[in-house]
Amino acid sequence: MHLQRIRVPDFRVLKDVDITFEKDFVPRIFPLGSLNGGGKSTLLQLIFTLLHCSNDPEKKPFLQNLLYGFNIREGSPKRTLAIIDIWDKDKVVTIEFFVCQDSDIKSCLSLNDKPESIDNSWLKFSASEDLEDLSFKISVLEKAIDSLNDIKMTIATTFDDDLFNNKEAELIVKSKKILMDLQKLGIFPNKRAEKQKIPIEQAIHICDKQLDIYRDSFEKYKSVLPRIKEYMKQENLLFILKNKTFIKDTKSENVLLCNIKFNEFKIDDTNDEFSENKTFLIHLSQKTFLAAPSTQVFLFMEQEKRSLLFKSKAIESDNYYSQIQAAKSRLQNLFTYDFLAVDLLIQAFNEAFDRDVKEMIETEKYGNHYQRLKNELNQMLFNKKINIDKDRKGVNFTLDRNGETIELSPEDLSHGELKRLSIYMWLKYHNMEDAIVLMDEIEIAFHPDWQYQIIQDLQEWAPNNQYILATHSYELCQALTPAHVKELEPKLIKQDPEN
Repeated sequence: MHLQRIRVPDFRVLKDVDITFEKDFVPRIFPLGSLNGGGKSTLLQLIFTLLHCSNDPEKKPFLQNLLYGFNIREGSPKRTLAIIDIWDKDKVVTIEFFVCQDSDIKSCLSLNDKPESIDNSWLKFSASEDLEDLSFKISVLEKAIDSLNDIKMTIATTFDDDLFNNKEAELIVKSKKILMDLQKLGIFPNKRAEKQKIPIEQAIHICDKQLDIYRDSFEKYKSVLPRIKEYMKQENLLFILKNKTFIKDTKSENVLLCNIKFNEFKIDDTNDEFSENKTFLIHLSQKTFLAAPSTQVFLFMEQEKRSLLFKSKAIESDNYYSQIQAAKSRLQNLFTYDFLAVDLLIQAFNEAFDRDVKEMIETEKYGNHYQRLKNELNQMLFNKKINIDKDRKGVNFTLDRNGETIELSPEDLSHGELKRLSIYMWLKYHNMEDAIVLMDEIEIAFHPDWQYQIIQDLQEWAPNNQYILATHSYELCQALTPAHVKELEPKLIKQDPEN
């Protein structure tokens, strides 16, 4: 995989961006520079979020966060978010991500042959997502009705008539799970489950009535969905997500779509879900990585959570860094420059131990995976050594001085040493091959010599990847040819070699 070109017409600080990353350049490492506020971090986060999150329902909330405030211009049919060219083996794949009105598909389809029973309002790009949502709601309601009928039967067979009215409310309270599920669907939304006092007969009636509404909607969406899928297939479009925005105090439902064009594209006529397109997006997602400082990954967070960076940790139990940790647990290809990637180190050591034991069982000779890993890490630490604790739940560092082994404390290792070790482990742990690796401000905490050296390090540690490095470091840029270096407006002010 190689990101060959990125175009961003207008997203936050990014205006008329058009950058090419030549696939034939060696090494495939491209510094990306600008003045502070030029949009380097924003560009990397935009690329990562679009490529890594577009095909995974669990990650789509991060796309929602990204689109906050990205509205369609008045009078325009759509607004392009980004156009990305990917070189994949022997072909160029162009992906355009754009936002349009959810209802715009009405003007794209011929409605003359539409059955009278079908309302135009059901013709939406998001029909497949709405249909899936309705299917879930129907399932929840059907289970709730069955459970309420069971409670009703229990009351009828257990309690005397004069106790029935009191006991039915008591049993309703006991069925909190049912009430919580219904409240999530907007049924009984203004009452807490613990205080719910609706008689069971009335609750069943309400659920039955709502179920009829959902089923009716389901059938209408189901009837128009084949036409929408056919249009999407013909136009080579994929639905990504539905996004609610506000334009001039009017709630508007927009959708994020993507158009994928292969240079030799052939539609799979046997599959309405564009198997080739979706397979490509899944593969691309697995091959896209981002490393960045924790303070720079704003776009992954909900709007109200972003401001937590400016709040005191002491007064905010739900602080910015806890939100970053939550995001990292769902974005497997996101790495933040912490002081030391301890979990990665422990996992790597344990896996090396396990491979050694497996070889012992299979060949009766103990393997050397653990020792090899330890030697690799020690070479990076120069005069220091690393090992795993005896309980295999931590790591420790030592220094040999005049024949004496001295155990080191955290303050005995520099931030730069720990960061370099963490980057190495991140690249090795994910076994990155032929990947697009985006790295923001990689030079922080590195001596100028190490800033220059990091280019050679990346080539040695994982040479088959493409690296795009958002940077302020002249030393890093000087380790490559001037043609490798890309810039965003406002551009970096060049150093005068005579001064």
